[in-house]
Amino acid sequence: MNSAPVASATASLDDPFYYLTNFRYVLAWVEARHHDLLSASERNTIRHFETLPQASQALLVRMVMRKGELFRLDKLAYAEIGDTEQALAPLVAMGWVDSAPQLNSRELFRLLRLSELRQALAGEITRAGLARNSTKAALQTDLEERLQAPAPLQQWWPTATTQIVRLTVMALCDRLRLMFFGNLRQDWAEFVLTELGLQRFEQVPITAASRAFQHRDEVTTYLTLHRLRERLVDGEPPNLLAQEVPGTFGNRWLDARRSRLLLNLGRTAERSGDAELALSLYAESNNSEARIRRLRVLERLRRYSEAYQLTISALDAQPNDGEQQALRRLLPRLARKLNQPVPHTSNAADAPTYMLELPGPQPVERAVAEHFSAATAPVFYVENSLLTGLFGLLLWPAIFKPLPGAFFHPFHSGPADLYREDFVHHRQVDIDACLAQLDDGRYQDTILRTWHAKQGITSPFVHWGIVSEDLLTLALKCLPPAHLRACFMRLLDDLKHNRAGLPDLIQLMPEALPGEPRYKMIEVKGPGDRLQDNQRRWIDFFCRHGIPVEVCHVRWQQEGKQ
Repeated sequence: MNSAPVASATASLDDPFYYLTNFRYVLAWVEARHHDLLSASERNTIRHFETLPQASQALLVRMVMRKGELFRLDKLAYAEIGDTEQALAPLVAMGWVDSAPQLNSRELFRLLRLSELRQALAGEITRAGLARNSTKAALQTDLEERLQAPAPLQQWWPTATTQIVRLTVMALCDRLRLMFFGNLRQDWAEFVLTELGLQRFEQVPITAASRAFQHRDEVTTYLTLHRLRERLVDGEPPNLLAQEVPGTFGNRWLDARRSRLLLNLGRTAERSGDAELALSLYAESNNSEARIRRLRVLERLRRYSEAYQLTISALDAQPNDGEQQALRRLLPRLARKLNQPVPHTSNAADAPTYMLELPGPQPVERAVAEHFSAATAPVFYVENSLLTGLFGLLLWPAIFKPLPGAFFHPFHSGPADLYREDFVHHRQVDIDACLAQLDDGRYQDTILRTWHAKQGITSPFVHWGIVSEDLLTLALKCLPPAHLRACFMRLLDDLKHNRAGLPDLIQLMPEALPGEPRYKMIEVKGPGDRLQDNQRRWIDFFCRHGIPVEVCHVRWQQEGKQ
């Protein structure tokens, strides 16, 4: 096949075979940029794909785009393809589709209608003494143990009026999709959303060095970790899955994914009561949440000395704010259990807090915003959008800098390394140049120009539906650059976790007297709600940096009367 990608990343939706054109684009892209990561068999499959009739290619792609690997033939009817059986025949001949796959009882119940199941399983229903009018769920529950051995549909139901087929090349298609997108979250719909104008992406130059993967083993490891996580979600026991987890890979990105899998396995083991397995999995996971979970399990098992020493070591390692907060809560409890001196820990700073009685119930943020809003001091619902939006607009050139491994296809909402430890290090010069504008006043013009130039382009920080030009203009007039710098530096300390937990509302007061605050942030808590840990960390930060913030608790007036 042609090794050069097609000129456009998306096909027009006016073309009935738009999805096939997009699939061919991915094949061309992967073969051009990842040829060395494909096996001879995979390259051969791609070449054979191009020899198929167009209808057969289209049918294959239609199945690839749908969920799962099993399909009813009567559900694969597409006007542009025509005769489904005729289009299917070459795929069966190539071995890419199994026309008589083995089906277990769960698959049978998922694919057949209730009326069809009553025909297919009439004998089993009678032998089990079940009512003919039983629901589908009841039949499945009552017959599950009797229907053990997988078999083709024709064996389950000799007079079947439909055919079920299995796509056998989905693993290869997932591998190709992974090499293109660098993840399995994105799928073929990205092309369609772009063509419809629902998503627009920053156009970043892509060089030969811009690849998600440099070695085939990296692709295989990613897929292995992904499949293990899927099997865990499907209910397979963590003790068996843990035996299949690959060792550390030496690639920080893949090792971080491995650590998250171990965390999830550990949490499942802990919930099922296997504390020792959970401890083992948490200990192997280089993940801050896993470290805290391990300490809590040790505390629950009354292994206080072990937990105390691990807590001290974790604090000495200078953890992020979230982990440090959890450790400092745990340490005094463990010290008391061991009759050790309780270490001094600084208390978080508290913001001014008050209670409002308002008519309700109604959306609590809207109620508070309407209560406080005035013509000269409007209140906006911004939550995690305004400060992060200002950050994203000012640092746009640094965030979208075309570094190797950061962008490798046309559908990136942000750099692939955004949450990796070395993100800031690799862009430090660019970040410093952006932040320097806060010192000389250029930042306001830069932010507004970027807003106009990049309007609607997908960004990990800018939520266009909330960050309007009017809100930006007013916020830039009221928020001091020193406060913006402090907040931006905290975001950069931990982009993944610190982008959340910001206050719900902001009141902007452009006509405030000189020397008075020109804005304040308001965290709103409705009846029964309380501050979350990430909110407490932001409030503590605001208080220590002189940034005006309040906490408003709300109760509804009728509750007060009762």
